[in-house]
Amino acid sequence: MTETAELIDNEFLRQFELKVDNDMAIIEYSLQERKIFLTKMIIPDTIRTDEFELDFIDLVFSNIKERNISVVPTSPEIAKFVRRNRKYKRMLPVGIRI
Repeated sequence: MTETAELIDNEFLRQFELKVDNDMAIIEYSLQERKIFLTKMIIPDTIRTDEFELDFIDLVFSNIKERNISVVPTSPEIAKFVRRNRKYKRMLPVGIRI
């Protein structure tokens, strides 16, 4: 489902957006210095599946990794994702443990 959709970084609203059909999944963020705080994830029930959620978060992390900035996941779902995917733990700033 996420293969055909394009991830958009809406800097004005400070959120990553992924439009699927007529629905939009969102991860809100706050950017401070060289850190991005992922604060809230909103996925409509019509497109929410475990696979979609994981793919969406993975797309966001790939986008952030390209920018070479640290990630602070404050959303419980995103923190859980980082705990399960060790490869993203090195994107956390020094001193942050999940």
